[in-house]
Amino acid sequence: MNSHNNRFIVPSLIMGGAIILSVLVFGMNWKAVKKENQTITVTGSAKKEITSDLGILRGTLALYASTSKLAYDQLNAQKPLLVEYLRTKGFPESKVEFSTYNVYPQYQYYNDGRQGSVIGYHASQMFSVQSKDVNLIKEISLDISSLLSKGVDLQINMPEYYYTKLADVKIDIQAEAARDAKMRAEKIAASTGSTLGVMRSARMGVLQITPVNSNMISDYGMNDVTSIEKEITAVINASFEIQ
Repeated sequence: MNSHNNRFIVPSLIMGGAIILSVLVFGMNWKAVKKENQTITVTGSAKKEITSDLGILRGTLALYASTSKLAYDQLNAQKPLLVEYLRTKGFPESKVEFSTYNVYPQYQYYNDGRQGSVIGYHASQMFSVQSKDVNLIKEISLDISSLLSKGVDLQINMPEYYYTKLADVKIDIQAEAARDAKMRAEKIAASTGSTLGVMRSARMGVLQITPVNSNMISDYGMNDVTSIEKEITAVINASFEIQ
């Protein structure tokens, strides 16, 4: 009887040991897989101040006269005054860009909405100057209205300021944002007793170019042209593996 039972002891022990070993191996592998699948997602950002290196000033000569010919003649009579003013500021006539001359009639309208006859003509011509001296552009934008006292009918737009080396700055600022994301992830992982693994994914946000110390932001990105001193901000969302 005992010899009969002993025949099953060894196989049972072997089978039991195999089951226990399988459970241990499965458990270890499951933990390893689970840990490999753990990730952390962080947002990194970087800012850099830039100074505009190109300024553009645009304006329009615009007037009203009783006939189209008179409007045309009066506008052409005012252009030399504008050109001479800009010349004294360092812009020869060849550097002043004029657009196509426009003239259109103004009609009389009655109280019931009916259109009557032509009562006059509006004439206009846009002009612009640009310079790498952005402070000169700013100075002219504040002073050019003095031409009004000389009989020049003009309207001046807000000056525009651009940074022409933006492509180079974009690469650097995005790299800084990525480094900031990694540093944040390392600190969070260390606080939980883990170490940071490889980057799983990264998504770069739109660039925000704003006046210095501005809190403006847009989902489509900002590209401020109103200020000489600007800030460019880059944001990146990155996921890292935790080990």
